[in-house]
Amino acid sequence: MKIVIVGCGRTGAFLAGLLAAADHDVTVVDLDRSAFTHLAKDFKGTTLLGSGMDLDVLRQAGVDKADAFITLTQGDNRNLMSAQIGKQIFGVKQVIAKVNDPIRANTYRQHGITTFSRTTILGTLLDAMLKNDPEVGEILVKRARAHEARMADAV
Repeated sequence: MKIVIVGCGRTGAFLAGLLAAADHDVTVVDLDRSAFTHLAKDFKGTTLLGSGMDLDVLRQAGVDKADAFITLTQGDNRNLMSAQIGKQIFGVKQVIAKVNDPIRANTYRQHGITTFSRTTILGTLLDAMLKNDPEVGEILVKRARAHEARMADAV
């Protein structure tokens, strides 16, 4: 799969590493050159300095040929604007936007943008852990801990 990720913070870098290691064609876009230091030293994808809302930058990243487009910057508005560009202008079929505000996440889902809110995901997971609810998040927790162990071994 051709996947373009906007935002190379810890989450973007982590996801880019997972996807590239699984032999996907990954391009990561960020405004800040130093953000790319979050990527693993053996990252096999491509990095591109620029804005995830700039049509020329997105074309250079290959969004017009992407199977998936994921926006993971710190700004909800930037993520949602980039997601709309990916979906409406470039016609990317699978577009996912990180949204910090859960109310915005729901609103944008109603407009056809797939969103996730780290706030509600983490809150729901922690609630389940406190209640010792083994069904909610068990697989997620196991996978996350396995990834953390691999990352620690790589350091």
